[in-house]
Amino acid sequence: MEETKKIWMDGKLIDWAEAQTHILTHSLHYGLGVFEGIRCYKTERGSAIFRLAEHIDRLFNSVQIVNLRVDYSKEEIIEAILRTIKANELEECYIRPLIYLGYGSMGVSHRGVPVRTAIAVWPWGAYLGEKGLAEGIRVKISSYTGHHTNVNMTKAKVCGNYANSQLAKMEALDHGYDEAVMLDTEGYVAQGSGENIFIVKKGVIKTPPLSSILEGITRDSVIKLLTQDLGLSVKEELFPRDELYVADEAFFCGTAAEITPIREVDNRPIGNGRPGDLTSRLQKAFFDVVRGRSERHLSWLHFI
Repeated sequence: MEETKKIWMDGKLIDWAEAQTHILTHSLHYGLGVFEGIRCYKTERGSAIFRLAEHIDRLFNSVQIVNLRVDYSKEEIIEAILRTIKANELEECYIRPLIYLGYGSMGVSHRGVPVRTAIAVWPWGAYLGEKGLAEGIRVKISSYTGHHTNVNMTKAKVCGNYANSQLAKMEALDHGYDEAVMLDTEGYVAQGSGENIFIVKKGVIKTPPLSSILEGITRDSVIKLLTQDLGLSVKEELFPRDELYVADEAFFCGTAAEITPIREVDNRPIGNGRPGDLTSRLQKAFFDVVRGRSERHLSWLHFI
């Protein structure tokens, strides 16, 4: 991990190495905290954060869902993000706001435990590798099932929810794959360990509905690019793993993953085993947007 100079914690910029917390921090033990993943891109017009307002809206939705109390407004968090990027003199970076329960008492109840807020930024390239972006990745159907909508808060980006994702990811890596695909509790394709998924078959584009998955902001952007820019239609409906196996194209999307083609699932090649035409067109359209080359979607960029 490439360290930067400063991290924002509870209203102050402090040195990276000094951004520490107590071993008895409540969220470390019980997992209740919320976060966001956001990217800032270098463009010809200057550095710009992709869909910043929507990410901060989702952060505060997560706070509301898990019933935390935060000392900062949306506007103050946005200003803190800008301040942190500028303090670290970064032209592009990954941004991680984190709202968590600090040190105060132990036990499952967090009554009386202080709510802490932090923002870190650092350079981060292609999450699944530059080769993965260009040539596609190999994925495995996970033995771990995605969360049931009434067991965990699937509409909130909760720290503890990602223990499930970690198990799925490590299982896939241990078996020689790049990423996992998780099924829902009914056995339908849900998502990756940290990405949304799309398939293409005979020109029909499908993605799982939002019934039990996180509402991805990149997912929303992809749907808009496909329908508004490329003139295609997208079906949000359930599909089983065997429909994924016989897809012509498949890809992951997410803040970290961006648009990453899937070339193989469980040792079965997808299409001809290379990124498909539609995926490549979408990938180009997406990077045109985030790099500021698309006039149509400049409103998605928050220039610094």
